[in-house]
Formats: sequence, structure tokens, C-alpha cells
Amino acid sequence: MSSSPNHASNASQNQIVNVALDVPLERLFDYLSGNLSLRIGQRVEVPFGNRKMVGIVMGFSQHSDYALDKLKTISRSFDDEPILDETTFRLMRFCADYYQYPFGQALLAILPARLRQLKPAPMLRIFAYRLSPEALKCAQLQQQIPARQVVQRKLLLALQEGEKTEAQLKQLSSVWQKALMALMAQGWVEKFEWQASAPTHFPLNAQTLNAEQQAAVTGVLAQLSQFQAFLLYGVTGSGKTEVYMQILQQVLQKPDSQALILVPEINLTPQLEARFRQRFPHIPLVTLHSHLSDGERLHHWHQAQTGRARIVIGTRLSVFTPMPKLAIIIVDEEHDASFKQQDSMRYHARDIALVRAQQANVPILLGSATPSLESWQNAETGKFKRMVLPQRAVENASLPSIYTLNTATLPLQNGLSQPLIQALKVRLERGEQSLLFINRRGYAPVLLCSACHWIAPCSRCSSRLVVHLKQGKLRCHHCGHEQSIVRQCPSCGNADLQATGQGTQRLEETLVKLFPQAKIARVDRDTISRKDALSDLLDKVHAQEIDILVGTQILAKGHDFPNLTLVGVLDTDSALFSPDFRASERLFAQLMQVAGRAGRADKAGEVLIQTSFPEHPLFTALVQQDYANYASKLMEERAIASFPPYTFMALIRAEATQYRDVDAFLQLAYAQVRAQAKQVTCYPPMRAQMERLKGMERGQIVLQSQQRGALQKLLSQLIAPLRESKLASRVRWHVDVDPMEF
Repeated sequence: MSSSPNHASNASQNQIVNVALDVPLERLFDYLSGNLSLRIGQRVEVPFGNRKMVGIVMGFSQHSDYALDKLKTISRSFDDEPILDETTFRLMRFCADYYQYPFGQALLAILPARLRQLKPAPMLRIFAYRLSPEALKCAQLQQQIPARQVVQRKLLLALQEGEKTEAQLKQLSSVWQKALMALMAQGWVEKFEWQASAPTHFPLNAQTLNAEQQAAVTGVLAQLSQFQAFLLYGVTGSGKTEVYMQILQQVLQKPDSQALILVPEINLTPQLEARFRQRFPHIPLVTLHSHLSDGERLHHWHQAQTGRARIVIGTRLSVFTPMPKLAIIIVDEEHDASFKQQDSMRYHARDIALVRAQQANVPILLGSATPSLESWQNAETGKFKRMVLPQRAVENASLPSIYTLNTATLPLQNGLSQPLIQALKVRLERGEQSLLFINRRGYAPVLLCSACHWIAPCSRCSSRLVVHLKQGKLRCHHCGHEQSIVRQCPSCGNADLQATGQGTQRLEETLVKLFPQAKIARVDRDTISRKDALSDLLDKVHAQEIDILVGTQILAKGHDFPNLTLVGVLDTDSALFSPDFRASERLFAQLMQVAGRAGRADKAGEVLIQTSFPEHPLFTALVQQDYANYASKLMEERAIASFPPYTFMALIRAEATQYRDVDAFLQLAYAQVRAQAKQVTCYPPMRAQMERLKGMERGQIVLQSQQRGALQKLLSQLIAPLRESKLASRVRWHVDVDPMEF
């Protein structure tokens, strides 16, 4: 079974069908249609070796490289209608070619899990709720519910505005189901199957825009129905989301038009979803992210694919969602590294969104307070139109004041300096909220022997085990390995082992001792593993039920806390001296984002950054809140060093249980590159920064070129020989184009 749709030999009765399969081979496979009537884009079940697989019909041929009696017959088709179209094929062909990944694997990977399985995938039924006829007749409906039933009253108030889906009611309270059942039992509410319908009107609750926001909205609306990339560079709290919504308010006036909104992380999805649902209550909206069940994801994807969902909000994989009436793409926090996929096909969702917008001939809006240097360069050269929001949108709100605290001279109390402790005390006295940011979960990053300086290592990674004291565990945050905390040093037998350094758990413990009356909440991956945990916690923050938040980067972006006036930043110095050339760019963006959580309403905000290097240019730029000047300095450094965005890079990575196999494979790749490369620089094989990960020894070679086309040409010539080499079977290897990690 091989092939391409253009080969020749006659099929007397059966049509020859070209099918894409999820296998690591760069080709389509020929099958006979049998008695099936098939269309391009349909899912089919086919025999492949001794198993059956799901494939996608890509085309039909008159001829095959194989004799007809050797071709197998398609077992069945799944869907009456095609689920993928030519637009999606074109986008995925670009992705497979650019990221050097097998087309069939790339194509099947964008489908919801249920559509990649052989068992039937029935569509999830979505239910909605409305007031019963009896409730509609009742003039004093709220008075029929006891005042203590707060959630029931909230649900009734929402349903008086109109019918609501389960997803919309879920936004109102985490215990909505119990309250709703009580209302239904009393006959006030009835349930029905929801079908997306066209909006009856557009709400008029839009905020008044300032001059810069209005200019941004006008600029984008002037370019509808054609491709144009816009960079919305706005300080934190400048009202970028309001700009997005006012643009959509106009775009969605066009019948059946759809909008795709990409966010970097799932943690930003619920809050953004709630704001959009509030603004567009009659517009069918769906979300796509990893916290959905397989059934929910299939339903949401199908709503988008059929055009019923008009607004799609999702994380990076959503960039591939079929949307037949796509009219605009918005990428929020476009600088965020979470948009880069780190396994399988290593695509960057922002870059794919730009390609998709160009192919669909629609505008794309990239928003950020700290744009990536790639986007900054595109704006400097005129490829993107830059629009600036220099001030906060809320009246009387101003940017926070940022100060550094020199920890080289200030004594620390369990990681906290006295000025920061005093600032926390002042906020508690005022009834204001504070956020302490430390991007390290667990109790302490190191378990250290005071005698021989042994440090607890991970047996599977080139990393240290992190102390999780409450659980009595040592955990690796790279591979997930965990073990009980050892009671004596395995190297010298010393029983004086010290948990060294700060983590979120230790910081929380310190704050409880310092401020026993304060309500303190820790927010990291350990505390928000439950599906609705983050949403519930954010509700408590908005309800003033929390005084001090301790958190990692989960809290750094997107969240709006009007009563939060102090941000403290701890332990960021290690990133200043990272071997990764993007480390300072990421750190500046991260600190600028977390600083932006302070003073977003009419109360002044203050940011205190503890560092041993207060004179470092990064902190100088942060204090001045001058991203543009710092970006210019970084660009000068990148130009001198010939780093992106002035050059284009790719990595060939390999891993195996023995490094000699990795080295042998990479030496082969290096030799082939050296033989073919003319406009590409290739560096000799070297160990990866994380030399061992999950029990595998790792290495890589770096390819670099001034011309993207030259690098792509070399990679396309290199991949096939590497796949066919005997050494390839002894290692796991991949190509990473435009890598974000080294």
C-alpha cells in the first residue's frame, strides 16, 4: 500500500482511495472503496497490517503503484458528511512540511480523541434551562425563595434574563447543580435540549473606550475581509480584552461569521469565557482545552466545525479547529511560550495562526504587554501594524510603582525581607490584598546534607528532587518520580539533612506564622489539580475572602483583582544567568505580567522585587516599566550574536538509554548536514542542557541560517536518509524547527 493520487493503472469496479493514516511515514495509502460511496474529508476504517485504523479520505486515483488484487478494501465509513475540508488540508500540509512531520500523523492529531477511535462517537447532547410557565407568571418570583438560598436566587435572576446552558450556569457557582435541582423540584425551572441559534440582538453594555483603544478598534475594523497582522502592544490593565470584544461586536454582525480566540493556558480560559458570555449571551460560544472530557471536546469541536459556534476560545491545539466561516483570529498573550508544542509535531500556535489567517484572508490581532521579539521585529519592519495602549483603561487606575529590594544587604526571614513583611502588614491593616510570586512549587528545591553537601538527585533526570514536606515526599518536577524523604544522608550517614531554599509550601508556612489572622491561599499545580479548583479560588479572591495569595506563574497573567495592591516577587535571580538566550526575555515578560496584577482599579499598586542584582539592566527596565527600550537592547544583542529573530534555527534531538547510541546517530546527521549545507551553519553534536530526562540520555545538533528557505530545504533533504538509517532504530529522535528550549 503506498502512494500518491496521480499514478496510473485502471480500477475496473472499485475506486482507488487515497487515505491519510496516523503512522510515521510520509505518504498516503491506497485502498479500494468497495461498495462505499465516499467523499474527500470523510473518516473511514481501514485494515493496516494485522489491525484496523481510522483514516481520512484525501482523494481518488485511477492508478496505484500496487496491483489491484493486492489492495485492501475500506471496511466502513463513519460519517455522512466530511469532517475536514480542503482549507484544513492546506493548513496541515504547510505544518507537516514546515515542521518536518508526517502528514498523516499531523492530520489525525488535530481530531478530538473520540474521532480517532474505532468505536462510535455519538455527539454529546447539550441541555439548557429556562423558567417554567408558572415562574413566568409569578410577579414576585424572588420572594418565593428564602433569602438564605443565595445560589437559587442567583440562578433565578440569571434565568430571568433568558435561557441558559449548563456551561453558563456553571459560571455562577460551583454548587449550581444542587440549587438548580431544588428549583426544578419546585416547578420554577424546566430543562430542554439546547440548539445553537442566531443572536436576536447585540448587548449594549460595552465600556467607553479611550482614544488609543478606539484607534485600535477602528484600525482592525478597517481591514476586515483581508489579511493583515496587527500587534496590540498594551500595558497590563490597558483594556486589551475590551478592544477584542468591541471588534467582535462588529465582526459578528455578519451572518454566520466565526471568531477564533487563542489563549496560552487553560487557567485563563474560564475568566475569559465568562467575560465573553456576559457580553455576548446570545452568541453560541465554545471552549477547547485539555480540561474538557472527551465527550465535551467532541461536541465543542463539532459545533465549531459545522459553523454553529460563532466564538471559539481555546488553547494552542484550537488553532487547527475547522471553522467554515472564520472571519478573525485573536491571539492573547502572544509572547507566551505555552503556544509552542513540545512533543509530537512541535508547532508554534501563534505562527500557525498567522499562516491560517493569511490562507483564509482574514485579519489577525496579536495582543501582549511584552510582545515576543519575533513579533516586535515584525512590527519594526512593517510586516505587522503596531497599535499601542500606553495607559490603564480603568479611570483613575495607574501603573504600579516597582521597586527592587537588595537581598545582598537585607537580612531575610525564611526568604522574606523586612520591607516586604512590613508592606504585607500595611495591606492587611487596610483590608487590601497581596500576591507573593515565587515560581517554584513544593516546600524547598533542595534536600542538602550539612556534612558532605550531598543533594538529593533524581535517579531518572539530571535534576534535583524537590521537598514536598506535607506529603513527606521528594518529587522530580520533570519526570514525576517521587520517593519518601530520606532521614539520613545516603553518602555519609549524617542525619542533619536540611530543606534548603524557598518553595510555595514553605512560603505559605512562613506567612501563617507571621500573620496568623490572615486568610492565605496557595496557588500552584499541587493545589489546583481538581477541575474547578482555580475558578473556585478566584471567586474567593473576588469576594475578598483571601488576604494573601502565594502562587507560581499560574497567577502571573490575565487575572484581574481590583483590591490587590501589593505584589512581592521572590527568588528570580537564577534566570538572569541561564544559558538559554531567551531566558531574560521570558523573565522580563513574566515579571511584567505579575507586576501588572497590582493596582488595576482605583487603588495604587506597588511591586517589590527581591534580588541580589538590583543594578541588572532587566530590573532597571522593569522599574521604569520601559519594555520598548529593553526590547531594543535585546534585539541589538540578538543581532550581534546572530540569534533569532535575525536568524532561523532548528534542532535535531535524539535520546536513548545509552549516550553512545545518541552520539552515533547525531554524528551521522552532522556528517550529512556538513556534506549538503551551503547556507546553513551546523554545530557539532552536544549534550542537551538537561542531559538526562526520564531515564533517557539526550543530545542534539543545532542548525542555523540567515535564510528560512535554505534551512527548510536542507531539512527536507536530510529527514528521509535519517529515517532510513539503521542507527535511527536505536534512538528516539525528532526535528524541532524554531525551537524555544535547548
